[in-house]
Amino acid sequence: MTTNAPRPEVLRYTAFSSSPDGGNPAGVVLDATALDDGDMLAIAAGLGYSESAFLTAPPKDLDGPEGRTYGIRYFSPKAEVPFCGHATVATAVALAERTGPGKLVFATRAGTVPVEVTEEDGTVRATLTSVEPHVEEIADIDLAEALAALDWPAADLDPAFPPRIAFAGARHLVLAAATRARLADLSYDFARLEALMHRLDLTTVQLVWRESATVFHARDPFPVGGVVEDPATGAAAAAFGAYARELGLVPEDTVLTLHQGEDLGRPGRLTVTLRAGDPRVRVGGAGARIG
Repeated sequence: MTTNAPRPEVLRYTAFSSSPDGGNPAGVVLDATALDDGDMLAIAAGLGYSESAFLTAPPKDLDGPEGRTYGIRYFSPKAEVPFCGHATVATAVALAERTGPGKLVFATRAGTVPVEVTEEDGTVRATLTSVEPHVEEIADIDLAEALAALDWPAADLDPAFPPRIAFAGARHLVLAAATRARLADLSYDFARLEALMHRLDLTTVQLVWRESATVFHARDPFPVGGVVEDPATGAAAAAFGAYARELGLVPEDTVLTLHQGEDLGRPGRLTVTLRAGDPRVRVGGAGARIG
């Protein structure tokens, strides 16, 4: 951005909550065409949210509704990330408030992400469709290091949910706690976990606890982004949906509810939809403007 160029408007929205006090805040810049990488990183760092989203012109070959296709980039306070679910939802809600609900298409570094926005009784909801996911095993030595960094004894894991690395736009290590108390007690070695995550190219660690067949609670340490914990993580929710389906832990066609942010005082609700015959995962939730 040149010194004479006007500073773009930076909006603040929360995702996965209809209240500004819940969910996960994100910065949203609806026109980032004049910004370079340094400008976007500086804006994200200044806001201090886990991620901020920046809209650019769409690639010429991007299919979608006329005037509703965009390029999008995501920055944490420390670095660019390939995909961010909550910032996508926040951006879709911001656009819908200006151009109305309907379909949007975003070109991300991870691939094309369609979003459907609806409005009912004044609440705007956005549902993204992930890129095709995949799940892989984690080496025993890496799992041991992750547990040591978290200060989680292996006996505190739920044996019904094997540790895996799952991808649905970004890579996340999925670990399941055996109890809600274990999930609530999160005090980890920031530098040690960050180093492991950089080595394994992880965006967050997706910590979950199963309340019922379709209801889960989640927390996401995010040291690689410069944030101790992400309040509501759409990309990790998508990865978790793919993980749970591939391991046969949930039906191939189902709707899951993830509660996240309660332990931070910012409760959020993420809806994860799996469809038989479609490997992609849909993640949706409400959004609201902050301030």
